[in-house]
Amino acid sequence: MAETEMKDLIARINELAKKAKSEGLTELEKVERKDLRQKYLKKFRAGFKNDIEMLRVFDKSGKEVTPKKVQEIQKKKGLR
Repeated sequence: MAETEMKDLIARINELAKKAKSEGLTELEKVERKDLRQKYLKKFRAGFKNDIEMLRVFDKSGKEVTPKKVQEIQKKKGLR
């Protein structure tokens, strides 16, 4: 999902949240809000997982201490 799409998604979620606080939501808007939240969480988790899988960790002496599980995932993806 492109950054602008994510911003649009967040903007609509915020619009619905504001409306829910001020005047309440219709049943259709409640369904839309739930769907938007699920889409947001799915994309957020996918992006976070990708960030973690790309991560390399080094200690103070410069020795790589990236967890073995992450190293294996990176090898499978051809990143190492």
